[in-house]
Amino acid sequence: MSLERTLTVRVERISRETPEILAFELAHPWGRALPGYEAGAHIDVHMPGGFSRQYSLARGPSNAASYVIGVKRELASRGGSASMHERVREGDLIAISTPRNTFPLREEAAHHLLMAGGIGMTPLLAMAQALAARGASFTLCVFARSEEHLAFADALRDPALAPHLRLHLDQGDASQRIDLHALLAERAPDTHLYVCGPGGFMQAVRDAASVARWPEDALHAEYFAAPTDANTTTGLPFTLKLARRGITVPVAADQTAVDALHEVGIDIPVSCQQGLCGTCVVEGDGEGAEHRDFCLTGTERRGKVALCCSRAKGLELVLQL
Repeated sequence: MSLERTLTVRVERISRETPEILAFELAHPWGRALPGYEAGAHIDVHMPGGFSRQYSLARGPSNAASYVIGVKRELASRGGSASMHERVREGDLIAISTPRNTFPLREEAAHHLLMAGGIGMTPLLAMAQALAARGASFTLCVFARSEEHLAFADALRDPALAPHLRLHLDQGDASQRIDLHALLAERAPDTHLYVCGPGGFMQAVRDAASVARWPEDALHAEYFAAPTDANTTTGLPFTLKLARRGITVPVAADQTAVDALHEVGIDIPVSCQQGLCGTCVVEGDGEGAEHRDFCLTGTERRGKVALCCSRAKGLELVLQL
């Protein structure tokens, strides 16, 4: 179970952004300030029906008197988006986690290329607002089906964002559509790419970046769900070596490292349990891990492991626990 702090917030406003997307504005029930955050951060939302889901904060940190999230009603919903759309109303009190960030802006970047597909707009809009506020160099590319399906359109009309915005509408003017391969064909020095959106869109961006030989450490992705072919649980049995405790813990073939540690009384905070959110990441011998997460960069994987899904390459995995 998660050990993170939980907050109670009031649903101040619900607005329809597109036929499938609602925006929820969340504020402190007594008008107090909410914890600050960095652009790219997300929160866990605990909703009616016992569901818990992660949603990115869709507003720049300088406007953090309240939090804004966007929730798309998924046809194949496991219950979370349906609960938010059908059961949550303005004035309701709901529980959330404090913000955490596994998708931060990279301070070393000279230019930031933000690629948003559909509901993937949420973290990238906050990033764009933060970058505009500090006068940084960035481009925000937004991909949507049509004007009707463009989320947070009012925020995109902000004059501070206009010079940096490129809008691709599948049903819009063909001359304004963005060719991913052409866009990513040449990488300006120290440019970092950030992408968020549906799985197919994200894979298309990654494929185009791979063809153009973008370095892995310059690519940053925020997944809303693990790819359908991802195996984040089973594998060969192995042993966890806990360096600080001087003990070993066996992990069965059909067991996660988190579950194995829980059985011996060691609780690791978890949330998504799909390798998306970074809650369960610990320091360890990343070189000896079979990484199955979608939240760590290549560099981070050398010294960190997401325990909800990753396993050992061999018989043993050393952790700094």
